[in-house]
Amino acid sequence: MIRVLMALQAATLGTGTSASMPASAAVVQDSFPVLTLTDALRRAVQLDPGYVAALGAVSEAEWSRKMARVAFFVPAVSASLDWTKYSKDFFNIGTLTPASTSASASLGASYEIFSARKFTELGRTQAELEAQTQTAVQVRFAAALLTEAAYYAVLGDEELARVAADRAQRAETQLVLARARVISGAAVQSDSLTVRLELIRAQVNLRRRQSALRVSRLELGRRVGIDGPAGAAPLDSAPPAELPLTLSQAVMTALESGPAYRAARAGERAAEAQLKGARGAYLPTLTLTGGHNRFDVRLFPNAFSVSSISLGLSLPIWNNGQREFAVIRARTQRDFARALRDDLERATLHDVTAAYDLYETSRAEVGLAQDAVSVARENYRVEEARYRAGATPVLNLIEAQNGLSDAEAQLVTTRYAARLALASLEAILGRRIGSELNGGDTQ
Repeated sequence: MIRVLMALQAATLGTGTSASMPASAAVVQDSFPVLTLTDALRRAVQLDPGYVAALGAVSEAEWSRKMARVAFFVPAVSASLDWTKYSKDFFNIGTLTPASTSASASLGASYEIFSARKFTELGRTQAELEAQTQTAVQVRFAAALLTEAAYYAVLGDEELARVAADRAQRAETQLVLARARVISGAAVQSDSLTVRLELIRAQVNLRRRQSALRVSRLELGRRVGIDGPAGAAPLDSAPPAELPLTLSQAVMTALESGPAYRAARAGERAAEAQLKGARGAYLPTLTLTGGHNRFDVRLFPNAFSVSSISLGLSLPIWNNGQREFAVIRARTQRDFARALRDDLERATLHDVTAAYDLYETSRAEVGLAQDAVSVARENYRVEEARYRAGATPVLNLIEAQNGLSDAEAQLVTTRYAARLALASLEAILGRRIGSELNGGDTQ
């Protein structure tokens, strides 16, 4: 509870401004850790519950695979030791005399010389291991995508807060100018009132941006395992670069190495092996069994011993339909796995195209947004000069200022939307391609 309260205090100090603080004051940062994207991804993936569960499933599949292999060479071995005290003497088989105690020990081993289950388990466990491994990769990329979204949200909200602060600063400057013009008689009182209304709106917008930044920092802190807010180190501001692969290459890469598709194919193979194992229950099983037993009145018996070895052949005939039910259930699971794999492969072109085009569109929007900022900045400069000269009404100046703020905010949004679109494409491909982009982010 104390840690949560301390985190809340740190988050509040990180972005808070008092009511009497000037609107032009920038977002104040208090002491909280600032992480790089690489560190954030490394820490977040290790803490993600889904990834932890996926790693556990991989460990279980690895052990199942080892058991299936060992079953081909190592028999099942068991040992037991028993000592019993009776209220009356009875004939003890170990000493051939009456006694009130009895001790027995046994050691047994059993090896299936021929069993269809052993062969099908080998294939099933291998496919299951591959499926769980690829699922873990898929979950890791999904966790990385959520972390990148939280990381970019922090950076975006920081820049949007600065844009809002600049808007409030310009509104303060305009208010001083408008009051001076009113006092000199060059403008009417409504000019200063209009600019003051714009200043209030800018201050409200600044508070909203600061609140959003505080929340996004807390979300990033949660993702990386910090009890409180976490900051994000700035990234390269270079515009997004062209992807190093074409759309057709991206589709082929997804089909060949995409974790979701590989996991689906491995899941289908595992289900097929499970069905073969269920059908193998109709075949006989040849088993070699050996045992050694000892009897006495002492805890470690050695008075009488007997050994045995047997070769057994069992052929199941009817077990009240349980074998048939197992076949039907395994066939249903196989059909579902096959349908899932078919559906994913049919959706590959759609999913990859959507992610690919989203990134390319975001790239183009970044360039357009940069041009829009340049145009809006020049328009604001002209309108401000004209207002100072009394050649334009104050509403035109406010409209130009809002246009500049909107253009700057749009540029911030499109820049981080492009990065997030790239992360979405990487999650589908199962491949980090950010480092391959010329001038792109190498995190």
